[in-house]
Amino acid sequence: MMKINDIIITPETTLFEALNIMDKIDRKLLLVLDNKKFISLISIGDIQRSILKKIKLDSPVRKVFRTDILVAKSSDDKKQILQKMKKERIEFMPVIDEYSNLIDVLFWEDYFENKKITAGTKLGLPVVIMAGGEGTRLRPLTNIIPKPLIPIDDKTIVEDIMDKFIDVGCNDFTFSVNYKAEKIKDYFEKIPEKNYTVNYIQEDKPLGTAGSLYLLKDKLKTTFFVSNCDILVDVNLADLLNYHRENNNVITVVSVLKNYSIPYGTIETSENGQLVSLNEKPNIVYQINSGLYILEPKIFEYLPENQFMHITDLILKLRENNLNVGVFPVSEGSWVDMGNWDEYLKIIKKEAIK
Repeated sequence: MMKINDIIITPETTLFEALNIMDKIDRKLLLVLDNKKFISLISIGDIQRSILKKIKLDSPVRKVFRTDILVAKSSDDKKQILQKMKKERIEFMPVIDEYSNLIDVLFWEDYFENKKITAGTKLGLPVVIMAGGEGTRLRPLTNIIPKPLIPIDDKTIVEDIMDKFIDVGCNDFTFSVNYKAEKIKDYFEKIPEKNYTVNYIQEDKPLGTAGSLYLLKDKLKTTFFVSNCDILVDVNLADLLNYHRENNNVITVVSVLKNYSIPYGTIETSENGQLVSLNEKPNIVYQINSGLYILEPKIFEYLPENQFMHITDLILKLRENNLNVGVFPVSEGSWVDMGNWDEYLKIIKKEAIK
C-alpha cells in the first residue's frame, strides 16, 4: 500500500506540487483521489501541455483533467488489463469498482520483464552528439580523459546519453569531435559488439554547436536529434517528436523548469508607491535550455560555412525568418547537467547506492 500512497494526490494539488512529487518518486503519472474516491490521472504530458497553454503552475490539477484516461474495472480480467497496459505503454493501471473506490493498482515493473516502458518504440532518427568541448568545468579530470568518456558506474557519460536514444530505436550516431578526438574514436572502435553505429565529424577549429552542424549539410536529410555530451534528460522522446511535428517546428528546444524559491515576502507597488500585491515566499520558475534539440534539415540553409555559431544564434536567425521554433518543457528533476563537479558527484553517489 505504501507504493500506492506515494502516487496519490488530491484535485487541489497544484501542477507545481505534482511536478515535484513526480521528481521525488521518479514517476511520470499520479493518481488523483478525493476522499478515497478515484477522480482521475495526471501525467507529465498533461502538465507539459498545460505549460504550453500558459496555464499557471500554481493552478490545481483539476483544471487540466482529461476525459480520455484509461482505467480498469474490478470485474475486468487481469490478463486483459495487462495486455492493455502493454499495448498503451501505461506506467500503472488503477483498478476501481462500480462506486469509483480504488481497489488496486497494477504497476508496469511488477508484471513485465522489460522494465522500460519505452521498449518497442522505434523512432529511427539520427542523433548528433556534441563531443568536441574541452570540459573545463571538470578539470583536472578532463586534462586526461575527454569529457564524453568520463565514467558513470560501468559506462561513460556519452554511453548513458546514447542509451536513451537506443531505447527508442535511434541507433545512428554522429559525434562532433575536436578535443582528444582520437581517444574517443579509439574507445568506440574497441567495443566488440555494438547495436549502433558511430560516425564522426572533425572540427579543425572550435565551431560551436550550430557551426559544427554545417559539416553534416549533405549527410542529414531527415529530422534529427542534437544533444550535448554532458546532459541527461528524462523525456519521452516520442512525445517530444510528436510535439515537434504537430507544430511544424524547424527546431524544438527541450527546456527545463528551473525553480527558485524566494525566502522573503515580495512586494509589488504602483507608481505612487501604493501596495499592489504582497506575496509570501513565492516560487519563481524559469525555463532554461537543457542542451537537447530536434531539428529539421532546413536549418542548414541558415548556417555559415566554416564559421563559429552558437545554436542560440541559429535559433534567433530562424525566428527572424519567421520559422517555427518550439519549446518543450521538462521538470527540473528530469535533467542532469553532468558537466560540473557537483552534479557529476551526485550521479556517482546515486549509482553507488543502486
